[in-house]
Amino acid sequence: MNPTHSLPRTPRIALVGDRSPHVRSHVRVPVLLDALAERDGLALDAYWVPTGDAEAPGAVKGFDAVWVLPGSPYASEAGALAAIRTAREDGIPFLGTCGGFQHALLEYARDVCGLTGAAHAENDPTADEGDLLIAPLACSLVGHEGVVRVTPGSLAERALGAERTTERYHCDYGPDSRHLDTLRAHGMRFTGADEEGGIRIAELPSHPFFLAALFQPELAGDGTRPHPLIRALAVAAAKHAAEHPA
Repeated sequence: MNPTHSLPRTPRIALVGDRSPHVRSHVRVPVLLDALAERDGLALDAYWVPTGDAEAPGAVKGFDAVWVLPGSPYASEAGALAAIRTAREDGIPFLGTCGGFQHALLEYARDVCGLTGAAHAENDPTADEGDLLIAPLACSLVGHEGVVRVTPGSLAERALGAERTTERYHCDYGPDSRHLDTLRAHGMRFTGADEEGGIRIAELPSHPFFLAALFQPELAGDGTRPHPLIRALAVAAAKHAAEHPA
């Protein structure tokens, strides 16, 4: 063997969330990881990182992907936001689903857009209404399934391979439209919406792979065929590992 060439390493993924057997998406994750390895040849070395642990400086540095999973309210809002910020600033492939979507918008509003008072109603129910970036939905999406229309040419469209998809939800909170133009002005794109125009997907074109969805791709099917967004994250993680062999 040529000593100057090391063998490819298995990509490492940080699963950020407060793991619970009562959260369906958490239970699905091992099934999805097995399916990615067996069906797609995309083996990932996965580590659960509780949100409290994610507060520590550098908690998710060195990973090849960061996935902030559902399960809010998180034990530590600060930890979830710190993991997202590290992924965003360090160019680590990122996926946020459900609560991860909500907190990706919150981190961007506070740390990029200067909306330091931006609040999440679930985490801060006494916040001033004008500060609410993530607010209670007019109609709960718990147990709901609906169509999402995707922007042509977006990362989401490339990952999905379609401009229309039907997805499953389990949430009571979503983005308040009054602040979205500020996020757009600072580079965030909203590339998926429901049939009433409600924002369902966000991404950062300036980032190698930064995607957030209000729906839960973990719940698609029976888990034996990973959702295209999850597969796309695995592909991005493998690319990151190949480019960062140390």
